[in-house]
Amino acid sequence: METQVEHGLSICIVTLDNGTIIKSKVVIGCDGIHSIVARWLGLRPPVYSGRSAVRGLSVFPKGHGFDHSHAIQQFLDVGKRAAFFTLNDKEVYWYFGAMCPPKGVEKEADPEMTQREVMEDLAKDFPPVYLDIVKHSDLSSLTWAPLMFRYPWDILFGNLARSNVTVAGDAMHPMTPELGQGGCLALEDAVVLGRHLGDSFSKHGKLVSQCVGVAIGRYAKERRLRAATLVTASYLSGWLQQDGSSRLMRFLRYVLYGFLLARVVNGITDYDCGKLPSVSSLPSCDSESSI
Repeated sequence: METQVEHGLSICIVTLDNGTIIKSKVVIGCDGIHSIVARWLGLRPPVYSGRSAVRGLSVFPKGHGFDHSHAIQQFLDVGKRAAFFTLNDKEVYWYFGAMCPPKGVEKEADPEMTQREVMEDLAKDFPPVYLDIVKHSDLSSLTWAPLMFRYPWDILFGNLARSNVTVAGDAMHPMTPELGQGGCLALEDAVVLGRHLGDSFSKHGKLVSQCVGVAIGRYAKERRLRAATLVTASYLSGWLQQDGSSRLMRFLRYVLYGFLLARVVNGITDYDCGKLPSVSSLPSCDSESSI
């Protein structure tokens, strides 16, 4: 990928794997945790958190039998953490997190071996109800992968945008899953980016290349602190829940997780992305100003 100036306007040149070349006025990299666009921007690769997770979907054709009061259950041990969530009357999502190297990083792991290792080794001391859920796993759904995240200071001070290029979602802020905010943060990105680009449309009545770069810069500036805060809170949440059983860790878990992180989590749902421009103020898709 590269940028160049044509007729006084900044143009992004994207070359696909099949050799196709695309010229665009703007590029938004939504290409995941190993984003090529993020690498082009100069962001450092995500790092291993020291934890890995097995995830799976269990199916009970005749119903799992859990009522609403048992829809979510979590289990903790030294260096291990597991939970399951009922999705409907017949399906249950479960995960197992541990401070151990993940299987299948270099190549795809055998799902039967993964299931067996969780049941017979890693989670063998967990309650029978959890092991029964693992036993009913749809093997095609099983994954075992490292939990990665981007250092928050890379988000705060790194290049999230350059010219008319930026990133969103995991390409910008990969994070560990403890707060369940990865997808939510990506949706926020879409709203904030849409708001800034939409404001540029509304102001000029068309897509002006020079103004797109300004809009993207404002978007990146607005997302830095929010994304870095959630990446940090999520990592600390997992670390406090899973790391060790010493008195110091129990104290930190009680103080930090019980009070400070709880306030951060409670404040997450109060975040206001702002309002998008009304549809009537934007040019139609068949106009010359469309992307």
